Amino acid sequence: MTKKKEIIKLTDIFKDYQTAADIVTNVLKGISITVDQGDFIAITGPSGSGKSTLMNIIGLLDIPTKGTYILNGTNTTNFNEDELSYLRNREIGFVFQSFNLLSRASTLENVILPSIYAGMNEDKRIARAKELLTKLGLEERMGNRPNQLSGGQQQLVGIARAVVANPRIILADEPTGNLHSAQGKEIMEMFKRLNDEGTTIVQVTHSETNAGYGNRIIRLEDGWIVNN
Repeated sequence: MTKKKEIIKLTDIFKDYQTAADIVTNVLKGISITVDQGDFIAITGPSGSGKSTLMNIIGLLDIPTKGTYILNGTNTTNFNEDELSYLRNREIGFVFQSFNLLSRASTLENVILPSIYAGMNEDKRIARAKELLTKLGLEERMGNRPNQLSGGQQQLVGIARAVVANPRIILADEPTGNLHSAQGKEIMEMFKRLNDEGTTIVQVTHSETNAGYGNRIIRLEDGWIVNN
């Protein structure tokens, strides 16, 4: 059997936050995880367990206090912000719980943005974005700005934006949290198809149903891994 390629490797990751009053909060306490190319991982656990912090570190949006993070063979430990940003744009697509859409940009412009950073040809990126939005039922909303969309529609735009540049990894924070059950099932089926085609997916979820789409569940409690 051919050994799968490691695409995410976290070793002894700690994350502390310090307040102005010099109070230190230990959020992650020595997390070690290996994710192979093509895995579909669910990170679960109660509120305050460190799930979102772990997701932000995996996504290069935050840096650990201690520990080593190797992403697709690249050791990110001493990277500066520009280097992190370049690697993030090349490797990762994000689905944020809070949408993070550009308020002055249209639906189509929001979706296209990652493919610009990825260097995709203009005609190709526009066609790809329109194709995704049409599949998600938003063909009539391509010119709308985020404040003209419902929460569920904004979530769908965020999902289209995450996958438009065909990233190696998709990180999704409660990807179906703002969707009704039929839409949520549709999105999880889409993630499953992408995963079957080789995309590595890591989701943070409270949903046992969503977690069941993957091949592995990582459970956190109080900054520790209790099941991996």
